[in-house]
Amino acid sequence: MTDLPHGVPPLGGSLRLDPLPAGMHGLHLQPGAAGASRWNGCHPLRGALLLLWLALGGLWTSSALGAADPTEDTLSQIRSRGILLWGGDGEGGAPFVYPDPEQPSRMIGFEVELAVALGAKLGVRAEMVQNMWDGLVPALQRRDFDVIINGLEIIDSRREQVLFSIPYFAYSQQIVVRKEDRDDLQLADLNGKAVGVLSASAAERVLRDFGAADLRVYPGNVEGFRDLNNRRIDAVVLDLPIAVYYLQKEPQLKRSGQAFAPGYYGIAARLNDTNLIQAVNQALRDLRQDGTIERIYSRYGVWDQRQAQLDSYQESTTPAATAPGSTWSNLDKYLPLLLKGAGVTVLISVLSMGLAVALGLILSLARLYGPKPISWLAAIYIEVFRGTPLLIQLYLIYYGLPTIGLRLSAFSAAVIGLGCNYAAYEAENYRAGIQAISRGQFEAAAALGMTRSQTLRWIVLPQALRLILPPVTNDFIALFKDSSLVSVITMVELTKVYGMLATATYDYIGLGLVTAAIYFGMSYPASLLAARLERRLSYDRR
Repeated sequence: MTDLPHGVPPLGGSLRLDPLPAGMHGLHLQPGAAGASRWNGCHPLRGALLLLWLALGGLWTSSALGAADPTEDTLSQIRSRGILLWGGDGEGGAPFVYPDPEQPSRMIGFEVELAVALGAKLGVRAEMVQNMWDGLVPALQRRDFDVIINGLEIIDSRREQVLFSIPYFAYSQQIVVRKEDRDDLQLADLNGKAVGVLSASAAERVLRDFGAADLRVYPGNVEGFRDLNNRRIDAVVLDLPIAVYYLQKEPQLKRSGQAFAPGYYGIAARLNDTNLIQAVNQALRDLRQDGTIERIYSRYGVWDQRQAQLDSYQESTTPAATAPGSTWSNLDKYLPLLLKGAGVTVLISVLSMGLAVALGLILSLARLYGPKPISWLAAIYIEVFRGTPLLIQLYLIYYGLPTIGLRLSAFSAAVIGLGCNYAAYEAENYRAGIQAISRGQFEAAAALGMTRSQTLRWIVLPQALRLILPPVTNDFIALFKDSSLVSVITMVELTKVYGMLATATYDYIGLGLVTAAIYFGMSYPASLLAARLERRLSYDRR
């Protein structure tokens, strides 16, 4: 029998939750008869230990029940459970995988129908698992799903990580520009221009190999089109099916030049799942021969003459690319890139915190001492910015404001977004600090003939600053980490650099440890500085 933590009653005793007596908050754990003698008057710490033990036990049990036997063949697992789990990203994923506009709870797309047809050939039901596109391969290796069906290009560098099926779609790259731009742009014409691509896509690889100097990497397909419309970038390069679908909704944009850099999408499985890939290959051949694939692709307008190349596909005889080596052996290459990203993180964090501290002071004074309308507006600002996600605020500032004629750079939007969000928290810190000052000091200052502004400036705020220093420091350290969210508006800061390197090398652990060490190296000096300031300002403890 497993030993319980000291003081935790045996599970044989029943527990019930009774309200505490009047004047006390929360719920009181009361044991049943079996544990009554040991549990009466229990210390709150024992209750916390019990809840922690139950939570850990529940997590272990659910993990044990949900985990599949790693030694069992994946194809056998699929057939025994009757479900083919496939990974894809429905965010901005049209025409591959996206929510049905008529029924948003349902996913549609030519890959959704392909997965359903594939599952039928295997005699099972297909079920999608949502995952960020650039994290699909790590999630597959983590056994979150059985296969990836989401526009994953068959390239040598990926064959080191996954096992590909025969291709199910032939794609190529397409340049998209604004209506007034040239119709005949080629890859060489993009030299020196700001070009948007999808993160970890074939387009990003092609543009990096070309040596594009100003490459903007987006987490989804739609964001690049928005920035092209807002004239933040000069062109977008992406897979042709995506361009064909989204240009129907973007009347101000057009295709330019001929499609180039052809390639193939394949279904990816784990490296040891050869039986599964053989079954998938046979199913794809059957679906191609009976015309199912052509009918599916035609419904979404992506069937063209390129798909005829699927029959003539020959697997590359080039040996799979070798792994780039461990992070430690390549640290001299990765570290400068990570430190450059860290510099951007520090700059954004310091400027954002400066804005938050200044704006937070104004908000707190307006809420405490302003006229009623001003006080209400300050309170509304604080509640709205504290009650909505920072990510949505960044999207609204960067992508929403241009619709009313205010177009900010990614850097400005990042600083303003973080600063305005944290100003709401700093305002509450200031308010708590000011209200902690004894009212007698206000009255004493008034007796000396000081005005309210003089009292605040010379008496109250210096004391409040000492009180709020710990929470403000804590917020600054939290802001360091929250600054990683600005990568969604194309800022390449430390976390984004880590994501790009990890996606390319698949070394999430080594690079993650180095990145975490850099974050710690940036935030720990701030903690030391705050502790020193606290000691200097603690007059009563000297």
